Amino acid sequence: MAKEAKLSKFDVSKHTLVPKHTKLSESEKKTLLKKYNITVKELPKILINDPAIIRFDPKVNDVIKIERGSHTARSSVFYRGVVNA
Repeated sequence: MAKEAKLSKFDVSKHTLVPKHTKLSESEKKTLLKKYNITVKELPKILINDPAIIRFDPKVNDVIKIERGSHTARSSVFYRGVVNA
């Protein structure tokens, strides 16, 4: 149990291999879904208890924007819909 408490204090977002995660606002989410004519359920999934997004206090159906570095495109953007485990 003491080991779990120690692990929860580690901020994974500071790790060099973890891409930048951002929680979209409701207006950004609405714009994104309308632009691609999709629903949150049609997006790839990310678990609500994922260590990379836990600091956002995510709710089911929130949308997370992930920005990854790319050697060819400089930056690639991905979107994930938050789901329960």
